[in-house]
Amino acid sequence: MTTPSPLSGQLVTLFGGSGFIGNHVAQKLLARGARLRIASRNPERAHSLKPLANLGQIQFVPCNLTHETSVAAALAGASHAVNLVGVFTGNLSAVMGEGAGTLARLAKASSVKALVHVSAIGPGSASGVAYAKAKAEGEERVAAEFPQATILRPSIVFGEDDNFLNMFGGMIELAPVLPVFAPEAKLQLVYVDDVAEAIVTALEHAELHGGHTYELGGPEQISMMELNQRIAAAQGRNRRFIAMPDTFSAIFAALPGTPMSRDQWTLLKPGNVVADGARGFAELGIKPRGLGLFLDKWMMRFRKHGRFGLSTERAKARKAAP
Repeated sequence: MTTPSPLSGQLVTLFGGSGFIGNHVAQKLLARGARLRIASRNPERAHSLKPLANLGQIQFVPCNLTHETSVAAALAGASHAVNLVGVFTGNLSAVMGEGAGTLARLAKASSVKALVHVSAIGPGSASGVAYAKAKAEGEERVAAEFPQATILRPSIVFGEDDNFLNMFGGMIELAPVLPVFAPEAKLQLVYVDDVAEAIVTALEHAELHGGHTYELGGPEQISMMELNQRIAAAQGRNRRFIAMPDTFSAIFAALPGTPMSRDQWTLLKPGNVVADGARGFAELGIKPRGLGLFLDKWMMRFRKHGRFGLSTERAKARKAAP
C-alpha cells in the first residue's frame, strides 16, 4: 500500500502556476492529492488542468505580486506555497525582487508551513543584467522574510512544450545555414518534470530542505554549438552552423525582433551550469534525466516526413545494416 503524500489534502498556492513549469508542478501536486490554487495574472491559461483534478481540488485566482492585497488573498488558508513568477520585460525588480519579498513576508504572517522559491542559476546583485539582479534581490528578500524557505536555481529548463528547444527546432527546420551565438557556452539543460519533482519534494520534506539552496542541472553539459547540431541530427537534417563572434552577437541581440534579447545573450555567454560544490538533485534524492532520452521523439514533428522520417543517426544505422 502506497504511503500518502504529506501534501495530501493540503492547500498549495502555486504563484505563476499558469506557465510552462507551473503546469508540470500542478500535475504532480494533483497526483499527490493536494488541493491546488493557481494564482496568476492570467489564471485562465491553466484551465487545461481541470480534467486532472477531482471536484473542488483546484481553483484559479487572479494575482499580481506587485499588489499586496491580491497576494494576501491568494495565500488565505494555504498551508504551502510556491513562487514560480519570472518575467523578462517590465519592472523586473518590482516583480521578482520586491514581489517575491512581499509573498514571503505574507506567507510567514499567514503561517504557511513551507515555501519554495524558484530562482535561476547565476543570479547576481553585481550583475549588469536587470534579470539577474532582480533574481538575486528576490532570493535575498525571501531568505530575510522566510528563512526556512527552499530556494531552487534551475538551469535552462527543457520540455516537449517549451519555448527553448522548439524555437531552435523551428529555425533549424527552415534555414539551411544558421548562426550560433555564444557557440562555446556550456549549458546543463534540465528536464521540466525533474524540476517539478524537486519543487514538490522540497514542499513535502520542508524539515529537510527548508533554509537550503539547490542548483538544478541535468546529467550532462553541452555547448550551444553541440545543442544545435543535436537538434538538426534529431530532425534528420544536414545544416551548416556558423560560430558567431561575440561582437556581432551583441549587436544582433540588441536589434528588435530577434529571438534572443541582449540580456539573454549576456546571461548565456558565460554558460549556465551548476556551480562546483552546490547542493543539487542528489541531495533531493532525484536522478535527473538527459536530453538524449527525448530529443528524437520531440523533433519528429520537424522532420521532412514527420514520424515517417528518420533522424540522422537512424538513417546512418539503416545504411550500415547488411
